[in-house]
Amino acid sequence: MCVFHKLTPDLQLATPSMHAAVRASLSLGSMGLLRLLATPWSWSLAAGLGVYMGTGGWHYLYVAACTIKRDLRGLYVLLRVKLALRRHMCNGSTIPSIFAQTVALHPDKAALVYEATGETWSFAQLNQLSDAVAHWALSQGWSSGDVVAIFMESRPLLVALWLGLAKVGVEAALINFNLRRDSLMHCVGVSGARGIVFGAELADAMEEVSSSFGDSMVCFCAGQLSAERLTALSACPLDSLLGSTPRGPPPRSSNKGFNDRLFYIYTSGTTGLPKAAIVVHSRYYRIAAFGYHAFCMRPDDIVYDCLPLYHSAGNIMGVGQCLLYGLTVVVKKKFSASRFWDDCIKYNCTVVQYIGEICRYLLAQPVRPSETQHQVRLAVGNGLRPSVWEAFMQRFRIPQIGEFYGATECNCSIANMDGKVGACGFNSRILPSVYPIRLVRVNEDSMELVRDHQGLCVPCRPGEPGLLVGKINQQDPLRRFDGYASQDATNKKIAHNVFRKGDSAYLSGDVLVMDELGYMYFRDRSGDTFRWRGENVSTTEVEGTLSALLGQADVAVYGVTVPGVEGKAGMAAIADCTGRFDCEAFFREVRRVLPPYACPVFLRISSHVDTTGTFKIQKTRLQKEGYDPRHSADRIYLLNSQAGRYEAVNEELYSSILEGRVSL
Repeated sequence: MCVFHKLTPDLQLATPSMHAAVRASLSLGSMGLLRLLATPWSWSLAAGLGVYMGTGGWHYLYVAACTIKRDLRGLYVLLRVKLALRRHMCNGSTIPSIFAQTVALHPDKAALVYEATGETWSFAQLNQLSDAVAHWALSQGWSSGDVVAIFMESRPLLVALWLGLAKVGVEAALINFNLRRDSLMHCVGVSGARGIVFGAELADAMEEVSSSFGDSMVCFCAGQLSAERLTALSACPLDSLLGSTPRGPPPRSSNKGFNDRLFYIYTSGTTGLPKAAIVVHSRYYRIAAFGYHAFCMRPDDIVYDCLPLYHSAGNIMGVGQCLLYGLTVVVKKKFSASRFWDDCIKYNCTVVQYIGEICRYLLAQPVRPSETQHQVRLAVGNGLRPSVWEAFMQRFRIPQIGEFYGATECNCSIANMDGKVGACGFNSRILPSVYPIRLVRVNEDSMELVRDHQGLCVPCRPGEPGLLVGKINQQDPLRRFDGYASQDATNKKIAHNVFRKGDSAYLSGDVLVMDELGYMYFRDRSGDTFRWRGENVSTTEVEGTLSALLGQADVAVYGVTVPGVEGKAGMAAIADCTGRFDCEAFFREVRRVLPPYACPVFLRISSHVDTTGTFKIQKTRLQKEGYDPRHSADRIYLLNSQAGRYEAVNEELYSSILEGRVSL
């Protein structure tokens, strides 16, 4: 607790005349500020305290005292990354050229370890294979600016492929290996790819769409596949092609710089078809560098990366530590809750990555000795629910949580550098303009920006939820917004006249809340919060509460429309893999832990809840189907508040709800 905390109430009793006197004296004293540099330190300290008091009052001093250490560290990290970005800009660096420097430092050190086979790739081997990929790309006639889609499960080859393509200016489109049919075709199509490399394990998925590719699309298969299947897919075997390709550095055939395109990473598609986010070289560096410095990673760390490599968390925050800073990264083919800690022990991992619900899945596992016998000192990721934060640290003995917020394409990333439980990051209350991000008010129903009489956005007060925005400056790698392959999608994420007239800002689409010390907490995705009985209901908060209540089960909470009723009624989709869900016991407990307006009005009980490859719960289909029992074999219930129980929704009850004959 801040040492000034107990003094604050008394100090705030100072009268306005006292503040005016202080400000007046400061105005006079500031004229000789330069002369203070030659005065004793005690006078300088007194003058500094006067400046704080005069500009923001005693409360400003209280906030400054509580946050100065945190803010100075944040400023140090910001300046360190900013200076490095400027240096690389001046040198015309790219991610491949920075990687070449890393290789020169320790060519024989383990760069990537593939958990599925135990195979270890040294930095020199990774560099040589990526060189072979570059030569192969040139032999195909591809040149700087062309796009090649990569569709395979996570493994080191995927890194060698996009890195090798980047050496000759070819851009990779990293396709989610869970996609099929229309979604898969959409992602390949929006990238404008001239070729596609797929893993042999995804041959069935390729067969479903191969006939839809145009004649100009060339296909290559990585891995073992019979000659007959290769012929049916019109694909060439990549392994043999790379095996006969030179391993030396490719000729310089690209004039790309630090702010040019590196590859595409797709959004999760939880609210529609995925969008291809543009990742430039400087953005890749910025994300990885912030993670390295903000969470005090070390060159001798070994990172356990169980996240998909088509995603920025796995491929940039994880693999980026290898390429830029020389850390060893253990690549896991697919996350396994039961094998997680055993893997960490086997490979001597000191850093683990998480995203979405991974920590909750680990807590749901039976207690086993390996969960405390590891050497992990840091868990880095985003989306750790406050309801499981401390339980995760205590049970698995993790000294440090490195929680951060930031989408692949955003320019308003934040990080929790001092372990504040539940916070996804912070922004300085002392010098907020150093990092120009802000929470702004939005209309609760339409999520449109609220503007003042000058047409500018209205900043939120501490404790008031708002939309996170970041000021755009295309000349600054920290403030750039490169958008998506689709210009229409890009335009929808930009607002104008936000901080001041004539500016532009990136709209994150996420609702956060900031406390008086500047710590920020994730509240909801834009549109997820709904209003019921005159109160705002945060789906994220209710999901966390219900999940903890049900032993860390998967829970999706969303609002559904009921004819003739104002607002949206809460509905919870609950995964019940045992088939023993007890509605009566659930109601007794939920009434105890949630306010009446937040208790789910409808329940949907199913064997599982759909999630993306990065463990984000998909609600689009659930919201469309609502509480109509005809659309699903799942059990659906309605809360009868008068009787104090949930009742099964059949077609007769559903019709009564639509006709307004049921009281909610």
